[in-house]
Amino acid sequence: MSEWMPFVLFAVVAAALLAGFPVAFTLAGVALLFAGIGAVAGFFDPVYLEAFPNRVFGIMTNETLIAVPVFVFMGVVLERSQLADQLLRSLAVMMRRVPGGLGIAVMAVGALMAASTGIVGATVVTMGLLSLPAMLRAGYSPSLATGSICAAGTLGQIVPPSIVLILLADVLSNAYQQAQLRMGNFSPDTISVGELFAGALLPGLALVGLYMLYLVVMAVWKPASLPAAGTTVDEDMEGVSGWRLLGLAAGPLFLVVAVLGSIMGGIATPTEAASVGAVGALVLAALRRCLDRETLKAAVYRTAKISAMVFMILIGASLFSLVFRGLGGDEQVASLLGAMPGGTTAAVLVVMVALFLLGFVLDFIEITYIVIPIVGPVLLAMGIDPVWLGVMIAVNLQTSFLTPPFGFSLFYLRGVTPDSVPTTAMYRGVVPFIAIQLGMLLLLALFPMIATWLPETLY
Repeated sequence: MSEWMPFVLFAVVAAALLAGFPVAFTLAGVALLFAGIGAVAGFFDPVYLEAFPNRVFGIMTNETLIAVPVFVFMGVVLERSQLADQLLRSLAVMMRRVPGGLGIAVMAVGALMAASTGIVGATVVTMGLLSLPAMLRAGYSPSLATGSICAAGTLGQIVPPSIVLILLADVLSNAYQQAQLRMGNFSPDTISVGELFAGALLPGLALVGLYMLYLVVMAVWKPASLPAAGTTVDEDMEGVSGWRLLGLAAGPLFLVVAVLGSIMGGIATPTEAASVGAVGALVLAALRRCLDRETLKAAVYRTAKISAMVFMILIGASLFSLVFRGLGGDEQVASLLGAMPGGTTAAVLVVMVALFLLGFVLDFIEITYIVIPIVGPVLLAMGIDPVWLGVMIAVNLQTSFLTPPFGFSLFYLRGVTPDSVPTTAMYRGVVPFIAIQLGMLLLLALFPMIATWLPETLY
């Protein structure tokens, strides 16, 4: 019976999360409950819990994780400075006579916002509020309009600098070290945030390009579903020029390039680069006269709220992983994946399918800190490249968050979509973009160099 306890623990945690209990306290509470049962029954050694204070201290002193609240602050400030609004309106006016031009503008601004904020929910909701009414007024197909916005919003998962990638890099680095120690390498290598950023850059940009290509093809094939916006765009911006557009885009683009370039080039740590980005976001907001006391107060409050949630989940997940390991869960998972027919390929496929399904019910933070520490060391001990695995996980979760009927991106957009647009139209709209993302996953599986070439070249 004791050998099944790790899986019972995981099942109880999943059930509690589905019931709506807070994630951090569910992880810690259920883990402590199972630790107590195991200690009384004699199949859990309480000495494992003595490592918990050291883990909490490790979280507090982890320099990589300090970048999380700073990146969140940068994204919130950029979101509240209304740069996306102005940029979208300007780009829409410039492309108003081009069939599908408004959709391409939405995708371009969505990609820029994704790289700036790195938060899927914020990007989807903001783009939904800004662009969906204009797309529907222009005569766009409701399914194509909503599908484009959902797809643009999920780019925050994979386009660096992304908070998802920062958290994933930290967890994978620990898993990679554990895997090497198991293999007898007592001077283990690590992977950095910059390496994962470099690995995700080409797939992320390729997805943006493929999304736009799909919109162009649809504009040629079914022009009625993506008509030229014409006079339905903002009349106040009829005289918009390329210089105005460049001026609006220059600030966010410079921030993204500076932050990403300094991290990937080894000039700055993620925390230092994030700090530069946060200051730059404040300067941009001040130049646009959007930085007042209330805006700054709201940005700081939201940053503190999101950061507290992330770190509480991390602390709860640390306790969960300790108890899971104390119950022998890591050995059970290793033997289960290692015994599969098909070897490494089958193990990766099973893990990817499991992560895809878990993405329906768990957020990326929960998956990163609950599941990856369990399966990561096992897969990496099989000789899998950690950067490639990280990019595969990010694209996989991005696809999961877009897939009906449980995709988080669909829930976010449904909250700001008028009742005249049925949910089934949203589901139809995202199907082509899901196919594109599955195609990218297949390409990454067949040609790992798409993710590994740039990190190997730079580092």
